[in-house]
Amino acid sequence: FSDPTKSIKEKEVKRQTLLELVDYVASANQKFPEIVMQETTRMVSVNLFRTLTTPPRENNISAYDLDEDEPVMDPAWSHLQIVYELFLRFIQSPETDAKLAKRYIDHSFVLRLLDLFDSEDPREREYLKMILHRVYGKFMVHRPVIRKAINNTFYQFIYETEKHNGIAELLEILGSIINGFALPLKEEHKLFLIRALIPLHKPKCIAMYHQQLSYCITQFVEKDCKLSDTVIRGLLKYWPITNSTKEVMFLGELEEILEATQPAEFQKCMVPLFRQIARCLNSSHFQVSIQGMVVQTNICIVSIYLVAGLSRISAKVTLFCTECHISSSLLCI
Repeated sequence: FSDPTKSIKEKEVKRQTLLELVDYVASANQKFPEIVMQETTRMVSVNLFRTLTTPPRENNISAYDLDEDEPVMDPAWSHLQIVYELFLRFIQSPETDAKLAKRYIDHSFVLRLLDLFDSEDPREREYLKMILHRVYGKFMVHRPVIRKAINNTFYQFIYETEKHNGIAELLEILGSIINGFALPLKEEHKLFLIRALIPLHKPKCIAMYHQQLSYCITQFVEKDCKLSDTVIRGLLKYWPITNSTKEVMFLGELEEILEATQPAEFQKCMVPLFRQIARCLNSSHFQVSIQGMVVQTNICIVSIYLVAGLSRISAKVTLFCTECHISSSLLCI
């Protein structure tokens, strides 16, 4: 299928057969028998599970490079897409009995699905994202396995390779998972935040997935405000020194976190936080100083200062921020 000029007739026969199967699954009005589940998962395994031969691109790119690189398109996608569509409809069909299907959609099957997230083709990753999200919702038995596998993928990405094409998609799935976490948060979920999500701020290629990462982090803080001190200190730990573009992203994320921060937690981290904001305001990079000013003067953040009885500190810092902002503005004229 990687060569569109070969076996054209046979490919068309297979395509038509797959389309008929898609229609069958979509129009089913009674529970699928076990043989259908077995053959469907076997067909998916044969057609989708493969070695991703194209090496992932270097991820050391800035935020401004994201739209410049042409995405790599799999030449076999016209075939793969129908297989993905068939499996997606099969998973989300009310006629698929989860108790029966889990015999074939087992842990090994799910882990091989997760391996495909490293595909260079964004269309494939989009289908995988939809499928894995529905597998997580339908098969409770797989939930711990999926979370652990994503966790391991992040560890390998952070500490070994800094190369993976599907980090943004995996984080997007996690955003929905975190949103559904029951309160109080389990200790394993807090450890996942500390050991996997916060260290994801370290890689140089954070621009590729920062939006999704920021959403996940904010979800944790909104669910448990006591985590804000841990998150803010983690952000300060990985704060970029020479990458101004990355620093602007960090400031934007910090603003969102502070909006969900309570006064008691704010007081724990305010000293190192103010020091970092002051450095940003004194930055020679105009966007960094402006974004720092935005964080400082945010109405929600100022209200924290007042409730915490820090009006004097707030006033002094605001005055200092204003002076730095004026100085930065003059330098850019």
